[in-house]
Amino acid sequence: MNTTSSVLSLDWQGRADALAIDGRAFVDGRRISGDLSRRTVSPVDGRILAELTACTGADVDRAVAAARRAFPAWSRVGAEARKGVLLELAALMERHADELALLETLDSGKPILQTTTVDVPGAVSTLRWYAEAADKQSGELPAVPPGAAALVTREPLGVVAAIVPWNFPLEIAVWKLAPALAAGNTLVLKPAEQTSLSVLRLAELAADAGLPDGVLNVITGSGRDVGAALAHHMDVDALAFTGSTAVSRTLLEASGRSNLKRLSLEAGGKSSNLVFADTEDLAAAAAKAAFGAYYNQGQVCSANSRILVQREVHDEFAALLAAAASAYAPADPLAGLDGNGALISSTHADDVERWIVRGRTEGEVLFGGERREIRGSDAYLEPTLLGGLPADHDVHREEIFGPVAVLQAFDTEEEGVRLANATDYGLAASVWTSNLSRAHRVAGDLLAGTVSVNTVDALGNTTPFGGFKQSGFGRDLSLHAFDNYTAPKTTWIQFG
Repeated sequence: MNTTSSVLSLDWQGRADALAIDGRAFVDGRRISGDLSRRTVSPVDGRILAELTACTGADVDRAVAAARRAFPAWSRVGAEARKGVLLELAALMERHADELALLETLDSGKPILQTTTVDVPGAVSTLRWYAEAADKQSGELPAVPPGAAALVTREPLGVVAAIVPWNFPLEIAVWKLAPALAAGNTLVLKPAEQTSLSVLRLAELAADAGLPDGVLNVITGSGRDVGAALAHHMDVDALAFTGSTAVSRTLLEASGRSNLKRLSLEAGGKSSNLVFADTEDLAAAAAKAAFGAYYNQGQVCSANSRILVQREVHDEFAALLAAAASAYAPADPLAGLDGNGALISSTHADDVERWIVRGRTEGEVLFGGERREIRGSDAYLEPTLLGGLPADHDVHREEIFGPVAVLQAFDTEEEGVRLANATDYGLAASVWTSNLSRAHRVAGDLLAGTVSVNTVDALGNTTPFGGFKQSGFGRDLSLHAFDNYTAPKTTWIQFG
C-alpha cells in the first residue's frame, strides 16, 4: 500500500488522463450495456469520466435471477472455499490499489492522499477480516430434554441487495458485501449514481479472483428506478442500506408491501462532541474535533458536527479549533497533499452553502464559510464553524453533510448530556474529560451506537457500527454484521 511520500511522488494527473474507464453494469460475471446511459462527471475538475449504464427494472430482474441461480452452489461450497476466494480478491485489490484509489478520487472528489492511504487499505482490511471469519463461525448445542439433541446453525438468507452511498463508495460497499458473501449469500449491489466506478472495477476483480458468475452483481442507475425495484423485488431476501432517514422510511414501506425482506438500515446522524473543562489536552481535543467535523469534506454520516463545550474553556477551545481546522482547507485532490477535496458536486456545495448563509444571517460565522474554485470546479468549501444559534435551531438538528459545524456552550454535565441527546438521531457521540467516572457516566447517558471517549468517531473491523433512534438499525463491521445476512436454524433430533 502507498505511503504519503510515495503518493507525492506519483503523477496522478498523468494517470488520470490515461485511465480507461468502463461504466457498464456487471451482471452474471460480465459487463452489460443497457438501452440508456448517463454521463458521470468528476467533481474534481468537471471532466466526463464515463457513460454509466442506466439500468431498468428488467436489468434488476436479470441481476436478481443470476444471484438466485448462483446461491445454492455458493452457499454449499463451504466456508473455507469462500474464504479462499475472498482472500484472493483482497490480494487483487492490493495489486490494483492505485487504480481503485484514482477511480475513487475522480468519482467522489476525495484527496488522492486519503483514498490511497485510508479508503482502499481500509476496504482491503475489512474484506480480509471477514474472509478470515468465514470458516470460524460455529453452531450452538443448546440444552434439550434427555433423548434428543439440537443444533443451532446460522444460515445465509439468500439473495441480498445492498444500496450504498457516495461518501465512502468502496469502503461501505465492502462493509456490506464482505460479511454477506462470507456467510454464503449472493449479492446485487447498487452503488450511488455519482460514485459507481470503483465498485464496478471491484466486481471485475472479484471475477478474476474466482468468484462464480452471479454471486456479485453491480447494477448502476437511479434510486428511483434501480433502488425502488430492488426494494420491492419479491425474490430479494434481505436489503442492506446506508443513506438518509427519508429513504430508509421508503425501504421499510417497500419491505412491508413486498415480501417482508430483512432490512438493515444505517440512516445518518447529527452527532455531538462534548468537551468538558477538565479535558487534559484541549489542543488535542480541538485537533480531533476538527477531524470529526471536517474530514472527508464533512460528508460523513457520523460527523461530530455539533460541538458542545463547557463554558469555562469555550473561548480557548474555539481559538484552538480555528487553528486546527486549517488542516482541512480545500486543496487539489490530485496533488497528493493534506487538506480536503471537492464535495460530491457543485449542486451539493450549493446546498451546503445555503446553510452557511443562513448561519451568517441568523447567527455568526466564527471561521471559514467561503467557496473555492480549484481546477475549474467550484465544488470546494472551506471548513466552517457557526455560532450564536439557539439550541433548537435547524443547524443543530438537520444533517448538513458538508464541512459545517456548530459550536455551543454548556454549563453543567446534565445540560451537556441533554443538549447532546436533543436530536432525532443516535449514531455516534464523543466525550472529552479526564474524569473516568464522568466518562462512564456520560457515555451511559448518551443515546448513540458508538461513544468515543477522548477521541472522535472511533471504529474498527472488530466493533459494530450503527445507531439508535432515526439513525436506523442493524450493524456494520464486527461479527455482529453477520446478523444482517443470516438467520438461526434449529435442527432437533429425537432419539427412540
